[in-house]
Amino acid sequence: MEEQKIKQDIHIGANIRRIRKSRNIGQTELVRLLQLDGVEMTRETLVKIERGTRHIQATQLRGIRDALHTTYDALLEAQAE
Repeated sequence: MEEQKIKQDIHIGANIRRIRKSRNIGQTELVRLLQLDGVEMTRETLVKIERGTRHIQATQLRGIRDALHTTYDALLEAQAE
């Protein structure tokens, strides 16, 4: 069974990028943290998610939430700051 994908809108990717930058974490570092946690992700995939051109999988969203020490609410909020 294929993993559920969360319909991407521009806000999820923008929120991930904003929170990642506020924590001074580069894309390569975030991908490394995700891979160490067992979440399959490449830098190219992260770039596409942040741009809003790729759907994010539920496990990827959970991994990003954990790696950035944030909440689902912060990742899914309607307006990026």
